[in-house]
Amino acid sequence: MRINAKLLRRGMGWWPPFLGAGIRVRSLAEDFREAVVELKLGRLNRNYVGTHFGGSLYAMTDPFFMIMLLHNLGGEYLVWDKSGSIEYVAPGRGTVHAHFHLTEERIAEIRAQAAAGEKVLPEFVVDVKNEAGGIVARVRKILYVRLKPKNRQA
Repeated sequence: MRINAKLLRRGMGWWPPFLGAGIRVRSLAEDFREAVVELKLGRLNRNYVGTHFGGSLYAMTDPFFMIMLLHNLGGEYLVWDKSGSIEYVAPGRGTVHAHFHLTEERIAEIRAQAAAGEKVLPEFVVDVKNEAGGIVARVRKILYVRLKPKNRQA
């Protein structure tokens, strides 16, 4: 299923995991190469000590690299999240944001690696930053990419 970026961005605002945590997709480029996501500190996403709950910090980053790569590689490829991890660097207070960027070079590299039909496990990293630009958390995602069986060489 393909959906345009504007509609997806709006729909994600009503997606329960984002809505409940207060996560907002501020922008999603029409070419699915860039996205900006923010999270304001509120009563429903604070942890025991009054800073951003770690699960909300991870949730705000979770689907974006997979969605962006899926749209840029096209329907010939399987694209799944394989694994993810988060490193908490500093307490998150106030509004935090994550800026996702996917270059044409990276897309071409993944496409070339997957051309023979084997699985590719590209790694992506995004920093969650506070309003001053300081790093609050660093999220690493490993995706699974492979040509769909019908598109593989015999």
